[in-house]
Amino acid sequence: MDWRRETKILFWLTLAFLLAYLMPLGNAKFDEAIYAMFDLLKWYARKHVVLCLLPAFLIAGVIAVFVSQASVIKYFGATAKKWISYSVASVSGTILAVCSCTILPLFSSIYKRGAGLGPAITFLYSGPAINILAIILTARILGIEMGLARVIGAVVFSIVIGFAMSFIYRKEEQEKAEQQMNIVPPPEKRPMWQTAFHFFTLVLILVFANWGQPESNTGTWYLIWSNKWAITGFFGLMLVFSLIYILKIKWYLVISVGVLTGFSAFISSGPLLPVIVGIFGVSAISLSDKKNEDNPEWIISSWDFTKQIIPLLAIGVVIAGFLLGSTHDDVNYAGVIPNEWVTWLVGGNSLASNFFASIVGAFMYFATLTEVPILQGLIASGMGKGPALALLLAGPSLSLPNMLVIRDVIGTKKTLVYVFLVVIMATSSGIFYGSIF
Repeated sequence: MDWRRETKILFWLTLAFLLAYLMPLGNAKFDEAIYAMFDLLKWYARKHVVLCLLPAFLIAGVIAVFVSQASVIKYFGATAKKWISYSVASVSGTILAVCSCTILPLFSSIYKRGAGLGPAITFLYSGPAINILAIILTARILGIEMGLARVIGAVVFSIVIGFAMSFIYRKEEQEKAEQQMNIVPPPEKRPMWQTAFHFFTLVLILVFANWGQPESNTGTWYLIWSNKWAITGFFGLMLVFSLIYILKIKWYLVISVGVLTGFSAFISSGPLLPVIVGIFGVSAISLSDKKNEDNPEWIISSWDFTKQIIPLLAIGVVIAGFLLGSTHDDVNYAGVIPNEWVTWLVGGNSLASNFFASIVGAFMYFATLTEVPILQGLIASGMGKGPALALLLAGPSLSLPNMLVIRDVIGTKKTLVYVFLVVIMATSSGIFYGSIF
């Protein structure tokens, strides 16, 4: 008998029993935390899985299958020119406009295709941090100086953290560089512009489908939001063109999916049904393609990312909701950690308040744009400006669900180092900013 294995089983069974036996049901604080946990999970499932994550998985599949390894290595690999790889990675958020979870399949895809650890980490941080809509909303609501500090801090952070990770693990990166120098890239299957067209069509569908409603009912951002489904539909037509002309899928199958998607949009009151019909339709016709092996491989690769990431995100969202509560839209349910503690601990501009704000931001889940109204409420309750910036720089790019997935991609040690660097830099920036303003 393997006594070590049996002891572990006994430990976990005992722990599960004690948790069930001692569960404080009926306690108002505990009951609200349980409700917050399921409320956050329900909201995440409704707002992010279909419109954010499913398109992101398809984009990650494009990188994994259609974007050649040689291209990834050329621009993001360990042997790539640093100024190119870090520059491109650091401004990716202005294009993607995604949250800390939607960036994960894209990060996982480029890293597995041969991107260097430094550029990949820069991409991982900058994707959610340099969201142009969030920057504008920050400047409008929290002040122009906070908006500028956020964008400067996010760009600098992404590059510094990427370089730091690359330096700390320089031996591994050197080995990767030596391996990549010996790779003989196969010939490209299609012109680069075709792959780029297919990729950016999916990216633009993701961006406009998730375009948030601005505070003002006038201006360019509101005009785009009020017409976002028409714009998304236009890029859907571009996807039809791409599937037929670039991927060479039979035209009548693509048109059939387009008609079904349009009909579902006509009979439904929201975007959920047509998006699901469109994604599953594209997946089905791509999987059925017997002539081009890349097309079914695209969907299989996207499914592999889905299997890897979705369970970890669900676990992370449940834990984050239970501990820190569910705060979104007009909802505010507290977790087992009282909100009053958070407000009390982030007042002023001390080292402790900035550090705590960074920790809270790192573990709490913020959907795109929601961090600004949350901070507005915390500042009104006494939060200092330094801790506010620290939370802004740590929060959108990290979350507990995000950490669980990163650990699965790059390992526990690298994940801990990455989180440590984000928290330390956010804390330092908060102290510096708070001393000025």
